[in-house]
Amino acid sequence: MPSCVRSRASQTPGPASAGYIDEILIGDCIATLEALPAKSVDAIFADPPYNLQLEGALHRPDNSKVDAVDDDWDKFDSFQAYDAFTRAWLLACRRVLKKDGTIWVIGSYHNIFRVGTILQDLGYWMLNDVVWRKTNPMPNFRGRRFTNAHETMIWAARDANSKGYTFNYEAMKAFNDDVQMRSDWLLPICTGGERLKDETGRKMHPTQKPESLLARVILSSTKPGDLILDPFFGSGTTGAVAKRLGRHFVGIERDRTYARAARDRIDAIEPLDDEALVVTKAKRDAPRIPFGSLLERGLIQPGDTLTDSRRRHAATVRVDGTLAAGEKAGSIHKVGALVQGLEACNGWTFWHFERDGSLEPIDALREVVRSEISSGLSTAA
Repeated sequence: MPSCVRSRASQTPGPASAGYIDEILIGDCIATLEALPAKSVDAIFADPPYNLQLEGALHRPDNSKVDAVDDDWDKFDSFQAYDAFTRAWLLACRRVLKKDGTIWVIGSYHNIFRVGTILQDLGYWMLNDVVWRKTNPMPNFRGRRFTNAHETMIWAARDANSKGYTFNYEAMKAFNDDVQMRSDWLLPICTGGERLKDETGRKMHPTQKPESLLARVILSSTKPGDLILDPFFGSGTTGAVAKRLGRHFVGIERDRTYARAARDRIDAIEPLDDEALVVTKAKRDAPRIPFGSLLERGLIQPGDTLTDSRRRHAATVRVDGTLAAGEKAGSIHKVGALVQGLEACNGWTFWHFERDGSLEPIDALREVVRSEISSGLSTAA
């Protein structure tokens, strides 16, 4: 295993006793990936070199030099060399990604289309492309092109058969004021106190990503306790956000200066408590509860009358868990549809019971049973 920059303070216990959990591994990205166990990580966030192809220094109108990305790690001899590098690290990532794991890759117009082609060539399955719209992008100083105000992230599953990947749909909808989260995210670039600086006051890393961006990535596509790999760790944003949100990380970085700065940053992070980390789940992920379970627990009695919310329709509960409304009989869903003259109906929300003089949907009783089951599972664990 390559050397690593270790924490000075104890980390939250990892999902295994492996030495790479919550560590920054120092070394070449591809060689280090090959040393990790196969199918060992739940998710990957990759911010690879963009191969910006800059032509000379960039200056503002006042002739001051722009602090652009001109580091050697972003330079490649040709597109063919960049493609070979991209193919190698994506292959290595695919090996360590779990069957239902997903990968995020961020890039600009210089590289993201090449990366997308290679992802598909290697068998990854595209889920979304997400556009990060920057509220405060760098202006186009030469005035020869549109201001480049966004970057693109590709979100992909390991392959087309990865049906069980994590997507916290309900959590992201709640985060977005109960409106479906769109694939264009309006967020500021990394500035102010969040930006790491060196001893001279200059930016520690030229492409440090904002924590708000990684928070959305991690909240949307991972669960507490998951292990997230970042093969181009840089200033450690992935690790910092992962630790705060109760996830684990493994970072790969070849520059020791970046790795030390990232380690100091992560060590200063205080994880949120367990209650704050609970993720809203979709109802389809909850245990299936048959209507008969309500009778078994005495929450509904045979002979009880159920009505719709306006008391226009009524049905009697039978001992076998079916309903009867005149000559119409069957499940809560079937009878709900029949009395309305519809082809389908969600009986859980249509039928109501009376409690303390008011009507409540029987779905409230289903949630009581689900809560009992969840409590039982937690006690058993």
